[in-house]
Amino acid sequence: MNSMVARVVMTFLTAVVASGAIAQAPPPAPCQNCGVVQSVNSFQQKGQSSGVGVVAGGVLGGVLGHQIGSGRGNTVATVAGVGLGAVAGNQVEKNVNTTTKWAVSIRMDNGTLRTFNYSNAPTVVAGDRVKLIDGGKRLGLIAP
Repeated sequence: MNSMVARVVMTFLTAVVASGAIAQAPPPAPCQNCGVVQSVNSFQQKGQSSGVGVVAGGVLGGVLGHQIGSGRGNTVATVAGVGLGAVAGNQVEKNVNTTTKWAVSIRMDNGTLRTFNYSNAPTVVAGDRVKLIDGGKRLGLIAP
């Protein structure tokens, strides 16, 4: 008799599950801030000019230009030296202040590709699953 009761109970439970009367847990909501790292690349970013390079270059260029010729030629050479020296000094200052930055490209779960730039070397590599923290200011690793 016990086997008959067991069969009736199993038949009943199978019918209930098949009908959907027992609620199943909904699938987890997709993570809006999650994705997979596609690439991590470093690049050089030229620094900003503070004006020191322009002034120093202009003075040096003016002094060197003043050494050329006499009369109007001397004046033209001095003015040209100031201009060229200022431009050169500005570029030298920018090159001296060059810094290394890192670009991390992430394929988000919604399919979009987003790239974030960081001043410090990131701890993630291509293939890591990550979550954006503070709008992408930081990346959190998600365990596989």
